[in-house]
Amino acid sequence: FLPSKTSLPPRLKLCICNALSLDIKASSKVRAFVGEKVQLTCTFKSSSPITESLTVDWTYRPLTGGQMETIFHYQSVAYPTTVGKFKDRISWVGNVAKGDASIAIQSPVMSDNGTFICSVKNPPDVYHNIPQTVLIVTERGFSFQLTSAVLLSILVFLPSIIVVILMLVRLGRKSGVLKEKKKSGCKKSSIEVSDE
Repeated sequence: FLPSKTSLPPRLKLCICNALSLDIKASSKVRAFVGEKVQLTCTFKSSSPITESLTVDWTYRPLTGGQMETIFHYQSVAYPTTVGKFKDRISWVGNVAKGDASIAIQSPVMSDNGTFICSVKNPPDVYHNIPQTVLIVTERGFSFQLTSAVLLSILVFLPSIIVVILMLVRLGRKSGVLKEKKKSGCKKSSIEVSDE
């Protein structure tokens, strides 16, 4: 039996919280494409053995703000939401015995963009960090990513091509000027023209 947390000195509170706590990890940002299943990964480590009392809750807040809404609950069995925008689209892909509390979203749409929070409680371990995952859903299409190789190619080859073109233009002008000089150098005088 532990005394109430409020009646404990600060150092003892810290010790109890550290001894009875969970460490939860989740990706800070996940990218997805419209219509393609996406997994939101959440893993945890508990100092207590996993029991049937363990619960997992996933909540969601749109990027535009607003109220947090619970979209998934797990306690021995998965309970995806039965209302709202995620109805029939959330599935459990976790395995609590392995410290995995991940879910998947079927057919994501751009309005699903927002912040997802994974919360795990495994009594007596109920104190934990609160990792947040920002989901960014975009249309799949031409997505050009400027890699270092592409950037290097642009910075080296583009100026080289411009220099070559300028040299060709200059050589072309010089040869055109030479042809004109040859033509003008062969001009007949008025005396030569009258002799014919």
